[in-house]
Amino acid sequence: MPRLTRVAVLWNAAIPNSATAFKEVQEAGRRLGIEVKSLEVRSPDDFNGAFEAARTQRLDAIMTADELTFTYRKRIADLAAAQQLPSIHALRDFTAAGGLISYGPNVADVTRRAAGYVDKILKGAKPADLPVQQPTEFELVINLKTAKALGVTIPPSLLARADEVIE
Repeated sequence: MPRLTRVAVLWNAAIPNSATAFKEVQEAGRRLGIEVKSLEVRSPDDFNGAFEAARTQRLDAIMTADELTFTYRKRIADLAAAQQLPSIHALRDFTAAGGLISYGPNVADVTRRAAGYVDKILKGAKPADLPVQQPTEFELVINLKTAKALGVTIPPSLLARADEVIE
């Protein structure tokens, strides 16, 4: 989307760290020359109003970032499609539910590694002695069906780098 200039973040204002995450996205947007708008929600009842605000503000795309939006990912994907609004997400589950694209940690890998920590703790290791681990595997998932419905062309170079393409 070479003409992208205005992106909305749909986020749950009731989650304390979400405000910090939103500010980080805003700063990243500033560095890229993209205006980042806030679409705060506190419950699923706020979704319709948030998407109406996205329409009236003529936003180019939307992204999501928290537990509330994850729980209602299919509804959010449907609302984005109804507004012809491309969406990007941090987890593949959103893309599988109809979102356009996701890029984020491979949850299966993170879960496997967490199981290793549980094993160490059950065998007597002190949690405070175990090093903090960050995700090491990330996955790019693209939903071509959604792209076609939105009239978005995904460059072949991006499709070639995708870990999964949903058709």
